[in-house]
Amino acid sequence: MLTLDRLTARWGDWTLEADFSVEPGAKLALIGPSGAGKSTLLGLIAGHETPDAGRVLWQGEDLTDAPPAARPVSMIFQDNNLFPHLTAAQNVGLGLRPDLRLDRGQRSQVESALERVGLAGLGARKPGQLSGGQAARVALARALLRHKPLMLLDEPFGALGPALRTEMLDLVAELADETGATLLIVSHDPDDARRIADGVVLVADGIAYPPAPTEDIFANPPEALRAYLG
Repeated sequence: MLTLDRLTARWGDWTLEADFSVEPGAKLALIGPSGAGKSTLLGLIAGHETPDAGRVLWQGEDLTDAPPAARPVSMIFQDNNLFPHLTAAQNVGLGLRPDLRLDRGQRSQVESALERVGLAGLGARKPGQLSGGQAARVALARALLRHKPLMLLDEPFGALGPALRTEMLDLVAELADETGATLLIVSHDPDDARRIADGVVLVADGIAYPPAPTEDIFANPPEALRAYLG
């Protein structure tokens, strides 16, 4: 279980607070206005941001002071965080070894991960030779190889067209189900949440609210969500 225990982050007069738990295997969409703190919340969980108060816990273990590499987290950013001078296979292989000194078995794992996300035969291509959707698949393959129980996605498909974004969302949901990972995905599109999330975390007015069932929150949206949806 992921627990955000009275977590607080401050920048000047801006504050973000979160105090809730997430069941293992849950798929949650983080929704709210731009600048409300959705990406910051993921950064606090992943260790890229430092809270001013409170704790981040996973299965009862306090991760608050742990560096990102020591946390049970795979995070995919909007730009997919691929290294342009490395091939797709090498970018995926970083999920196993940062020095890329992979043995035969590990190289086989890379090939299998690429195949699983629909990129069989494209491992030798560099990011500049891939489409936006293919680059996103490389990032997913790397996350899949890392076998982390927390998968955090910060609007990774925002630049894709509707049909391709839908395809990628379905793939993410499939991978989360296959691995049992807990999924938190930032999105500005309520349809994304309706498609793959069983719960929604509304981030607005300085608060990341506890998860609410997706159908319930859209059927009877709180005032902050109504204001966001327009």
